[in-house]
Amino acid sequence: VFALVFLFWLENVVVGGFNVLRMFWVQRGAERTPLAKVVVIPFFCFHYGMFTAVHGVFVFALFGSGFSGDLFPSVQMVMQVIDEHALWVAVGALVLSHAFSFVRNYVSEGEYRSFVRNYVSEGEYRRVTLQQLMSQPYARVVVLHIAIIGGGFLVMALGAPVLGLLLLVVLKVAVDVSAHLREHAKLAPVEGG
Repeated sequence: VFALVFLFWLENVVVGGFNVLRMFWVQRGAERTPLAKVVVIPFFCFHYGMFTAVHGVFVFALFGSGFSGDLFPSVQMVMQVIDEHALWVAVGALVLSHAFSFVRNYVSEGEYRSFVRNYVSEGEYRRVTLQQLMSQPYARVVVLHIAIIGGGFLVMALGAPVLGLLLLVVLKVAVDVSAHLREHAKLAPVEGG
């Protein structure tokens, strides 16, 4: 159970990393200037990073074996968990999946078949704003937060970590599918425009 909950948490770290790349790459209007990026990107890193770190504390405390004296999960702790649970392939798949989405949906300029129709992609980086990118990954954080708190109470009350995992899986899949479809529909090029 801990390994799966840990992977869901680690995916939030990966999403945050790719979101920073999106912010660097954004090319819409005044946001192509470095000044806006110099202010927004560090703020996002701090704010999203703190949320993610606090959630990591709950993941380790409720589902794992706790901490080894560190207040927040360190890179060394994360690497140790990946090694101990043989998660390198899963972590690699997460990174490759988000890298593929970044290139295909965000950067690429070419023809793709969407769920509804064919369109020519201009690359989402030309249509998205820093403000949109700033708020985009927080749906994941909220889902993980709810699942960890709800799952944590179930684990403590019933002594059943599988119920916490089930809550996390159901919430995560529902939000991921919904957010993915909404995000790319909102950023799809307008027909004839």
